[in-house]
Amino acid sequence: MTIGSDIARGPNTPRPPCRGYLHKRTQSGLIKGWRKRWFVLTHDCYLYYYKHKRDEGKRQPLSSVKLEGAEVGPDDSLGKPFVFKCRPQSGTRVYLLCATSNQEMKREPSFPSLRPVAMLTFMFQDHVWVDVTRHNSNLPPLAVKSPDCLGLLHKMDRSKDMWVQHYCILKDACLYLYSGIRATHAQGGLYLQGYTVREQPHGSKKSTIELKPPSDEFKTFYLCAENPAENKRWMAAIKASIKKWLPLHHALQNYINPPTEETRM
Repeated sequence: MTIGSDIARGPNTPRPPCRGYLHKRTQSGLIKGWRKRWFVLTHDCYLYYYKHKRDEGKRQPLSSVKLEGAEVGPDDSLGKPFVFKCRPQSGTRVYLLCATSNQEMKREPSFPSLRPVAMLTFMFQDHVWVDVTRHNSNLPPLAVKSPDCLGLLHKMDRSKDMWVQHYCILKDACLYLYSGIRATHAQGGLYLQGYTVREQPHGSKKSTIELKPPSDEFKTFYLCAENPAENKRWMAAIKASIKKWLPLHHALQNYINPPTEETRM
């Protein structure tokens, strides 16, 4: 996920989100069949594939597929289990991909641990969410509909080692930062999916809001309201806004690893 990024710069994506081996149905040659390839799904919704895992970063990919707007779903036309098809928005080619077994999908640590249809669907939903937040960032603060919280916050600017005041709009786990209430668009914003929120002293301030990322690759942010009561109000709102995304995460986890009969009972 794209998390912990600045909207003004675009998503901060230091690593591809998913990678691993899948089998691809060949479309050329005299003999059609399945070939094992190393796939890399990037945050900008492109699916690249290589002949071997070792080729990633050393050789050009064999090909790439733009997944934005693509149709993805299971396919049983070949009588082979664990097959899904991908029809890109442009072009007429349909890609058929599969894992060799359910156990293989669970065994691989990254890409195949998410069943392909669930993983790609999640990526599309996340991509739509990024588009929506970028749209919102171009609106005046009071034009953002049904915010989770709004008001003044100070954000620690580490480059200047000072607290900078912003008028802030919180909506759907994204915090939009404006120069003031009359601004025409956001100066930037923070994607907070996966972040944890707690009260923490920072510098000369005894009470600040610490936003800690799920990985050290991303930044920790510090915010401060006008008083401790406002800090608590913002903390509660940010936690609730982030929590909205957990039901989707749990639903995907249940799809990937269905509970056992004993658990369901």
